[in-house]
Amino acid sequence: MADLAALAGVSKITISRALRGSEAVHPETRERIKSLAREHGYRLNLSARNLRLQRNAMVAVVVEMQPSVERPMSEPYPLALLGGISQELTSAEYSILLMAMHELSPERLPPVDGVILLGQGEADEATVRIRELGVPVVSWGALRSGHGSLVVGSDNARGGELAAERLLSLGRRRVVYLGNTRFGEIADRCDGLKARLEAGGATLVECLDGGFTFLTGANAIRTLLSAGTHHFDGIFACSDLVAMGAIRALTDAGVDVPGDVAVVGFDDTPMASYFVPALTTIRQDWHHGGLLLARKLLSLVQGEAAQSEIMPVNLIVRSS
Repeated sequence: MADLAALAGVSKITISRALRGSEAVHPETRERIKSLAREHGYRLNLSARNLRLQRNAMVAVVVEMQPSVERPMSEPYPLALLGGISQELTSAEYSILLMAMHELSPERLPPVDGVILLGQGEADEATVRIRELGVPVVSWGALRSGHGSLVVGSDNARGGELAAERLLSLGRRRVVYLGNTRFGEIADRCDGLKARLEAGGATLVECLDGGFTFLTGANAIRTLLSAGTHHFDGIFACSDLVAMGAIRALTDAGVDVPGDVAVVGFDDTPMASYFVPALTTIRQDWHHGGLLLARKLLSLVQGEAAQSEIMPVNLIVRSS
């Protein structure tokens, strides 16, 4: 900076301000200094700057899900959340380190200012591991989980209630729920569904645990149909993908959807409106959730107060 200051005929502080884009420096002077810096091969040392500011300007985003052929990382979850997170963090000049849960340990975590956890895991196992890192943490999930950490999520219990209200309005009285209730979010959806069904004189006849894939939904319904132990006229699935798999199994078996069995999903993914029949679902706003996750973590990093936040959900009525 001293060399650049001598070349430009200004002070070192002016060089510093110009290179970080400060409006305290006249635009023409800023551009002249940046041009000189490029000409002489000067590059800002981010590590040194962060050391001086006593921060790393980096956030780790840890994805709890285990990617697979049937559930790739390119699905709307977690990409929509990551889009919101990236938008907010890059605007605040933070870098993002994307990690999978299996890579995480105190020894392997690079110096970061905080962690955003996408998915709390079965029995909240992921949150417990994250808390051991000793850095600020915000997680996407359910308030019933979190072990004292900040949580951003959707109103999953209300989502279950909305699904039940839709099924009740169609005259459905024996409903199956598809979802692994060892996950806090999925358990909240089931609780909301069951309470509203019972209040409306209907019954939750089966709660089938499983994964979050198309095949999971299809296999669960095929098994239920082959057993023949329960007559059911409604299904609420923990995700759109699971709901689509359930519909496929029903139609393959000659069961009319929604004539014989009505189906409601959760998420309102882009595919939901194009599926046949178009899927009735509960919409949650992942992109806005990503923005909130990043904003709340930045508040914690800066020593400011932040609170958990649960976002509203909406029923999207289509044909299923």
